[in-house]
Amino acid sequence: MTHILVTNDDGVTAPGLFALVDALRGLGDVSILAPDRNWSASGHVKTLHRPLRVREVQLQDGSTALASDGAPSDCVALAVMGILSDIDLVVSGINPHANIGHDVTYSGTVTAAMEAVIWGLPGLAVSLDSPDNHLGVLDYEPAAEYARQVAEMILNKNFPEEVVLNLNVPYLPLEEINGMQVTRQGLRVYHDELLKRDDPRGVPYYWLGGDPPGGIPDQGTDYGAIKSGYASLTPLKLDLTAEDSIDPIAKIIAE
Repeated sequence: MTHILVTNDDGVTAPGLFALVDALRGLGDVSILAPDRNWSASGHVKTLHRPLRVREVQLQDGSTALASDGAPSDCVALAVMGILSDIDLVVSGINPHANIGHDVTYSGTVTAAMEAVIWGLPGLAVSLDSPDNHLGVLDYEPAAEYARQVAEMILNKNFPEEVVLNLNVPYLPLEEINGMQVTRQGLRVYHDELLKRDDPRGVPYYWLGGDPPGGIPDQGTDYGAIKSGYASLTPLKLDLTAEDSIDPIAKIIAE
């Protein structure tokens, strides 16, 4: 029986996780080991200097899940190293905001899927491009359906190994999504600001703030696809070597 591990970076009670689990249950046994709190923008964390705890929690439908006080990538490592067994696929999400371009280096959602690949398992990260400052309940069902489709292909087709699949889905009704494109990473445009304030004792402290990021909607990119109404599936590799720079740098050093 196929065994799928689901995790996220928004916490084990996040509605996006539940929507994802519900969509994947038809593909096999689904286990959940997710953080017990929000780890958004945590990046790829490995906790080495304190013990990690895992406890059982109950989801909204009465089913059980495991929650850890570790980061998303810790949760995957814990599961693979012995908390769970015989995992065939790791799916991380559904994040309520897109993870595109340089976002992938910050994203706990994506780096949890990267941790799966480090352990020799296929990893899929799933994110929803919901509107900024959205009020009310988000509709995760279209993203969950695309996640199910991609997960089924991973399990049944000969996908390349050692590749993280990063799925981003536009915030549209399922019937209005134009399909899915395989894309490259696009260019994210950040509008970060450093906000300085003083505490009641006059000591300065800082917030990293600013407007939400945008992007360059080039054709063939993740950002371009979702802004054109397509789900974007971007294959990522963990080898970050800038191959084209090896020879030029070697020549500079040799001079």
